[in-house]
Amino acid sequence: MECRVVFGSNEIEYSVKFSKRKTLVIKVCPAGNIEVLAPVDATSEAVKQRVLKRAKWILQQQNYFKQLGERSPEKRFVSGESHYYLGRQFLLKVEEGKPNSVRYKGRCFEVMCTPKSKAKSLMKMWYRSHAKDKFAEYAEPIIARFAKYGVTPSSLYIQEMESRWGSCTPKGKIILNTQLIKAPRPCIEYVITHELCHLLYPNHTKAFWELLHKEMPDWERWKNKLERFML
Repeated sequence: MECRVVFGSNEIEYSVKFSKRKTLVIKVCPAGNIEVLAPVDATSEAVKQRVLKRAKWILQQQNYFKQLGERSPEKRFVSGESHYYLGRQFLLKVEEGKPNSVRYKGRCFEVMCTPKSKAKSLMKMWYRSHAKDKFAEYAEPIIARFAKYGVTPSSLYIQEMESRWGSCTPKGKIILNTQLIKAPRPCIEYVITHELCHLLYPNHTKAFWELLHKEMPDWERWKNKLERFML
């Protein structure tokens, strides 16, 4: 369902998808479009009021993605490009040859493949493999800390996501964006902590923010740093 609201001098268009969920979620995608995921019993007016309440944030996110797109051209995965891993910048070197491989040496990613066009898929596989290991390693002590609150995630899962760094399901599954592996470790720990807080408080209530601050007092620093990394 396509809808629109007026906020000041701005017209905000958004699409609504109803499903068997308990909470309403607003997503701003990198392309600038807005998706609202709402419970089946939510009224159009209730959705509209929530969008209006979040209008300032929505416009900020749209502007953020617009600026990000202007300064971050799409990667071509060719020699000479810069790519990130755990917050460090690496120069990409692609050579044609076998066997297909990816390794980082010094401050360089060295990719061997035939043809060279396979570099993108190889790098994505490499990132995913390292994300799986590193995210589990970083999450373990944080999950242990949250045991005192009586919550434990049912699983930790990674996947590519366009508009968010992490999410959690009502059944306790925490999902982390594979792209997080490019950010510094504290940024990754911030997202993990944020999602664990959601296991106790599904919405961004005062209690949620108090718990997040208690468990990670400098979370705002790492959130701001994370926002400078491209999705």
